[in-house]
Amino acid sequence: MGFVIIAIMAVGVVLILTGKVPTAFALFLIATAVALVAGATIAGEENSLLTTVYQEGAVTLASTMIAVLLGSWLGSLLQETAIASTLVRKTVEFGGDRPVVVALGILVVSALCGSVTGSAPAALLAGVIGIPAMIAVGIPKVTAAGTILMGIGAGMPFELPIWQFFSTALDLPIPQVRAFMIWLFPFAAVAAIAFVLIESRRRGSVHEWTLAGAGARTRAPSRRERLGDAPWYSLLTPLVPILLALVLLVPIIPALLAGILFAVATTTRPSKWATRLLRSLYDGFDAAAPPITLFLAIGMLLAAVGLPGAVSTLGPIVEAITPTNPIVFVLVFTLLVPLCLYRGPLNIFGLGAGIAGAMTATGVYSPMAVLGLMASYNQVFGVTDPTSTQTVWAAQYSGVSPQQVLVRTLPYVWVVALAGIIVSAVIHL
Repeated sequence: MGFVIIAIMAVGVVLILTGKVPTAFALFLIATAVALVAGATIAGEENSLLTTVYQEGAVTLASTMIAVLLGSWLGSLLQETAIASTLVRKTVEFGGDRPVVVALGILVVSALCGSVTGSAPAALLAGVIGIPAMIAVGIPKVTAAGTILMGIGAGMPFELPIWQFFSTALDLPIPQVRAFMIWLFPFAAVAAIAFVLIESRRRGSVHEWTLAGAGARTRAPSRRERLGDAPWYSLLTPLVPILLALVLLVPIIPALLAGILFAVATTTRPSKWATRLLRSLYDGFDAAAPPITLFLAIGMLLAAVGLPGAVSTLGPIVEAITPTNPIVFVLVFTLLVPLCLYRGPLNIFGLGAGIAGAMTATGVYSPMAVLGLMASYNQVFGVTDPTSTQTVWAAQYSGVSPQQVLVRTLPYVWVVALAGIIVSAVIHL
């Protein structure tokens, strides 16, 4: 029966990779099939398809869904209040005609945006102005796109919805998740800086900003445009939830709410607060809907692989094929890094969630070891995956292909994953 479950997951990988079935729907089908094979009854109070998998599984990641919505809401406010665009413009003005300084500044802004909302919204916030500005001062197009994505990767260890996701999915307290993310951050930051310093000098300068189908040359913002800048103190908004959660140990959802209130209070007249909050919340719903749908299906999959029948049959197989020696652990899982790309089986926001759930449910690895593994893979997926929205957008907006960005960024984030896996092996194996 265990091999049947593995075969079901393999079929699911094929469905996801070929794009014949949307990821969320494929995960729902996998969860259903795994539950039935594991001996779940159709209905009943315990270990049933309708109650355990569908009803309870769907809300397993409810706190993560709320955190994602709040992060999207805050990201919408960063755009609407011009906080993000002001950060980018000030960075470009400071960098002047020094390409590397401009790119490093945009990298920092991307990291701040990535820590707030992550993925496509962060790429848009930092990239709409940042990418043409970098290309205009001579940064190669692939490097400009990669800088935005590497910046998002550098901010990812402090993305609070990610903390909540790993905490819920792996049944870990937030302080333990936070502790590993602090370990991971320096590696992601150093890799991002190295990318800018090395890749910005790889090729000759390109001084003309060209979008696919457009040939407009970038110009400096006019005085009228600059008058729309957000107040300087509002630029601290991305740091507010991070500092609250990291330093003052405020729970994630209140920390994100505090960031939302700070953004509104520092940029909007009190009489307009309600209108701005409501409008930006609606925009946040649009951005949050796809990941929330995915988290519904992931919760069902986690519930299915956690059923007693699945655990008892998968346990011996998982134990037989997974390395427990720290050195072998590092070598094997580092070589498997590409399997988190193209919605592969080790993508934590796909079938990788089920694999992580099986690893912890069967007791082969401790939840912290699985956290280290999957968080390291997420650093790769979040930056280089040519099927992810942020990679596709950044590449196309820069006038290059997602595959070109993959080739340039993969060596750097692969090293980040290696470092994270080593830390996980040393501390938690």
